[in-house]
Amino acid sequence: MLKLTKKADYGLIALKHLAVNAPASSSAKEIAETYGIPAALLSKILQKLVKSGFLRSEHGTNGGYKLAREAREITAYEVIRTIDGPIFLTACFTEHGYCVHTDKCTVRDPLQKVHEGILRLLASITIADMCADSSKGESRNTEFKNSEFKADDESAKPAERLYDLKTM
Repeated sequence: MLKLTKKADYGLIALKHLAVNAPASSSAKEIAETYGIPAALLSKILQKLVKSGFLRSEHGTNGGYKLAREAREITAYEVIRTIDGPIFLTACFTEHGYCVHTDKCTVRDPLQKVHEGILRLLASITIADMCADSSKGESRNTEFKNSEFKADDESAKPAERLYDLKTM
């Protein structure tokens, strides 16, 4: 099963929270309490995102975290890779790229296409897209607080779903 780690999931949740609430900053404690995330773990994730240039940390009484880049410029792929490292569908797509079955494997090439498709999809989904997905019930003209982002912008359209959740 291909699955995000909790760390990557929490990182994406925090970035989306900060995008929706921009330009205000939010503390790690506020985000952790809002989503029921362990505060110590979230603090470590947020620090990693600061070091990687996704967030800015602001000190003082009104301090907290803010996006360092526009939400439409931060992809799910970048965040997941920053937090978890390289993404691999199977062992044959690691840096080594070889297993004992490589010579006789009949699914390596088709799985390579699936793997590349997943990476392309993750690279095409931005934090702004995630914000747009959560506002589907609201007016399509809702303007988010982060500068210049509108839900009806062409770049903000959510990614097409590849599967129907009801049939799984």
